[in-house]
Formats: sequence, C-alpha cells, structure tokens
Amino acid sequence: MPIPLTPRPATEADNDALWSMLRPVFRAGDTYAIDRDISREGALAYWCAPAREVWVFEADGGVVGSYYLTANAGGGGAHVCNAGFVTAQAAQGKGVARAMLDHALDRARSRGFAAMQFNFVVASNTRAVGLWRRAGFDVVGTLPGAFRHPERGAVDALVMYRRL
Repeated sequence: MPIPLTPRPATEADNDALWSMLRPVFRAGDTYAIDRDISREGALAYWCAPAREVWVFEADGGVVGSYYLTANAGGGGAHVCNAGFVTAQAAQGKGVARAMLDHALDRARSRGFAAMQFNFVVASNTRAVGLWRRAGFDVVGTLPGAFRHPERGAVDALVMYRRL
C-alpha cells in the first residue's frame, strides 16, 4: 500500500538524509555506475550537481526518497532529460519510486522537455527496469556486459527512453 508522500525541493539541510540513502546504494555497487568507495562529499556533489534539480519526498516527518532531473545533453539534445532515483531502504516497496517517477515526469513536462532517457540502467536491477517499463519506457539499446556487477560479473546495461 502506498504511503502518503510530500515532495519538496532538496536543500543543504537534507544532506544527511540524502547521504543515508545514497551510501548503501553506492556501496552495494549493483545499480549505479558510481565508485563504491565514493565519499560523502563526492556523492552529494554528484547527486546535487548545479545543473540538477533535486527533490526529496517526505513521509512521517522523514525523507524517504529523492530524485534529480537534468538535461541529458546540451545543444541539440537539451530537449531530452535524464533523472536518477534513490529510495530509503525502509521505504522500498511502498510506492515511493513510482510517486517520484510520476513527479519527475510532470516536472520534466513543465520544464519543456520532450522526452526522458535513462542512459545506463543495469539490466539486473529488475525492480527499476519493471517500473520504467510499466511507466511507458522502451529499451532502445542494450550495452552488452557494460556493467561490472559485484556478484554477477558482466551485466548488460540498458538505454531506456520515453516521449513526454
């Protein structure tokens, strides 16, 4: 059952909450192509880069998820956006990722983006792949063995795309 969520733009006051969500995901090394030993400062600089619009989602007074939205490329590709998502471990399976995706798609439309593209979805991340597919994303490319999974070895990475 989905939990009631309140989205708001992230602020520096959210850095501890962001790090508490990013750290286990980045340390696991099985969903993001990020150095598993990334520092707190490096992770926050990555997630909250100046070109990114960052949102947090709250439930019961605490942050349970975050996403960023940014142009996927510049110039002739600036009409396509990219996004990244992270959910607190205790909030997984409660509709947080879907709510963040819906919000991100609405924000992308309101900012004038024509499409959203995920450049590097680890194929073994079946929860994310399933969510993106249910939301209308198509796999438009497969990068064979492009991700070195810490347990499974070489895993495909997918390029997923959806018009807005």
